[in-house]
Amino acid sequence: MMEAMDQRGLGAFLRLHRERLTPAVAGLPENGPRRTPGLRREEVAGLVPVSAQHYTRLEQGRGSLPSREVLAGLARALRLDDAQRRYLYTLAGEAFSVPPGPPADVPDRVRELIGRLPLTAALVLGARYDVLAWNGLAAALLGDFSACAPGERNLIRMYFVPEERKKVPGASQVVGDPAFGRHCAGQLRVVAARYPGDEPTRRLIRDLVRRSPEFARLWPGEITDRPVRPKTFVHPAVGTLELRVDWLAVPDRDQHVVLYTAEPGSPSAGALELLRVIGTQRMGVAG
Repeated sequence: MMEAMDQRGLGAFLRLHRERLTPAVAGLPENGPRRTPGLRREEVAGLVPVSAQHYTRLEQGRGSLPSREVLAGLARALRLDDAQRRYLYTLAGEAFSVPPGPPADVPDRVRELIGRLPLTAALVLGARYDVLAWNGLAAALLGDFSACAPGERNLIRMYFVPEERKKVPGASQVVGDPAFGRHCAGQLRVVAARYPGDEPTRRLIRDLVRRSPEFARLWPGEITDRPVRPKTFVHPAVGTLELRVDWLAVPDRDQHVVLYTAEPGSPSAGALELLRVIGTQRMGVAG
């Protein structure tokens, strides 16, 4: 049975977590000095997404009962963990349940981990290869993901639709890898089967079939393991880099940490060190 909504408690909870969240962690630009801590109300509203007026009413404790879709969006936008999500749903008078799609919230411990790897370009990818978080060196190597809307930060779309990568300022060109393309098509089939009700997954697949003849050809194929081999990047500032790629699973979130490293003493290691200097200016950026 659904409980009554605690409007005042919900408003206070939303405000508390909005003020704790920085633009960098939310994957948003700073846009100049801020007079108050945390995100602006309209920024949270845009991440959910709902209108700024609707979010403001919720935070002021005078909003109407938010839908389950809005609650899920609030949990994602405010980077709530499972306990905080459960409490959010309790305040709204709704029963908490597992989300129907791949989790997009990155645990704090994982964000802290990639921030402590100054010589490694590190990303956190969701199940459908959405870029959820990154460190400074990854921003220098792969581009400034914070300049893109969260829905545009998808490595599979960038692989099959090259013009999508151009939306990421400073992005390296990645030398094509047919084995990785086959794996990506299979990965989306796995995600579609695991989350059959997830509309963003279905929308991504429809978009790729429409825009990429290569993906449309690979889509009916078999599911393959992720290829384990060096990846070649051509960066506009430092040239060609040959990097090792390692994947670490975050099983409780259906996510992976992807680590790009260079052979010590190699030309690629020197190029990565130059990029590290650039990346120190962007440390703390996370999507």
